[in-house]
Amino acid sequence: MITFIVSIALLVVAYFTYGKYIEKLFGPIAGRKTPAYANHDGVDFVPMNKHKNSLIQLLNIAGTGPIFGPIMGALYGPVAFLWIVIGCIFAGAVHDYLTGMISIRNKGAHIPELAGKFLGAASKHLVNFFALLLLLLVGTVFVTTPASLLAILLDGKVAVAILIALIFVYYFLSTILPIDKIIGRLYPYFGAVLLIGTIGVGGALLFSEYKIPELNLTNMHPDNLPIFPMLFFTITCGALSGFHATQSPIISRTTQNESQGRYIFYGMMIAEGIIAMIWAAAAMSIFDGQTLSSMISEGTPSAVVNEVSMTLLGAVGGTIAVLGAIVLPITSGDTAFRAARSIIADYLKIDQQKVIKRLMIALPLFAISIVLTQIDFNLLWRYFSWANQATAAIALWIATMYLYIQGKNYFVALAPAIFITYMVFVYILNQKIGFNLDLNISFIIGLILTIILMGMFFVKARKNRADDIETSVAVD
Repeated sequence: MITFIVSIALLVVAYFTYGKYIEKLFGPIAGRKTPAYANHDGVDFVPMNKHKNSLIQLLNIAGTGPIFGPIMGALYGPVAFLWIVIGCIFAGAVHDYLTGMISIRNKGAHIPELAGKFLGAASKHLVNFFALLLLLLVGTVFVTTPASLLAILLDGKVAVAILIALIFVYYFLSTILPIDKIIGRLYPYFGAVLLIGTIGVGGALLFSEYKIPELNLTNMHPDNLPIFPMLFFTITCGALSGFHATQSPIISRTTQNESQGRYIFYGMMIAEGIIAMIWAAAAMSIFDGQTLSSMISEGTPSAVVNEVSMTLLGAVGGTIAVLGAIVLPITSGDTAFRAARSIIADYLKIDQQKVIKRLMIALPLFAISIVLTQIDFNLLWRYFSWANQATAAIALWIATMYLYIQGKNYFVALAPAIFITYMVFVYILNQKIGFNLDLNISFIIGLILTIILMGMFFVKARKNRADDIETSVAVD
């Protein structure tokens, strides 16, 4: 329990210390006009207050990931706590803050546009592919997982197919309607359910008979899967997630003032880290590794969520907690499709003020996603994890470039960029969905590739600095 309490305390303290340092390093300008005002269109660029934006940001980024990921990560044992805390403070929250703020400085640009500007024209097309792949996978996974949770909650009285169809209808409306019409109005209620449920699970766990394990670096995975690199692809949301780089620009287009950035971007990532800690601790405390593994392998971690909630909170409280777990993927799935529509619109330069033009992009996206729902969840999750962390690496390299050009301490973004890039290379080289090489060989080749990529980056960085590339776009 000491490890758990200290971990939560470190996350909270980090917001007021390291988060403050990152904010000062970036240098927000309170009086600078944000894209919400400069590019106001009544659809995507709409000013909303700090608290509403922060809640939307939290619900956007905290999909199934900070619940399902930590539950699956709990199989590795308490070492998962270490990754959540260190990853969240020094990688994930830095990633989210810099991505959101750089987007604000560049007219609310999405990550492909930022990659094209800071990493080169070819990067724009590559990142566009990665971002859209990631968003389609997220949208699809976050249809099936809440549907499975709802089916359990309703005791199988409503077919999963019907629940999937209803969620798709909600996603479609959230994608094509102005952001303040559905998302802006429903999210406060969704947020209340999430917070009540999560706090309830965390509080009940602390005062229950179950013992939260203390920090132990031993790999406890029942199938002996390696911590490096697998843990960093199992727990993504809650520690470091590239999906967030696709979501922060949505809120960069509704932020009223640059000074609100730390609260909205860094702060909400810290909140997600706390959610991840609670669910990882609950899974480790209530189940032994073999039981947990069996429950997960039988379908998705939905059964674990339901069991944890009902065990700790009883029927009424447990139902609220499960509803909170349902809210998370739904409020990320809707904005995943919305972000995909927006990225395609920016890429093809299609104005989005008219509904018909939004439909031209949205309809094909949903058609593809419906086909993807027929694929096994575990397979989708593996591809999601790979695309997710590859996107996180790209976003961190963009942030590194931004800080390098400005002559600021770019190491805060470079260090996590190097680490997750190395893990991505090792994962792709080692896994069957990649090259299926021996793990030790993958470590060696991955290191070589990371060094080569780093060398290429600094060649480009020195050229960008010499060319005095603009790091921000005037919007006022």
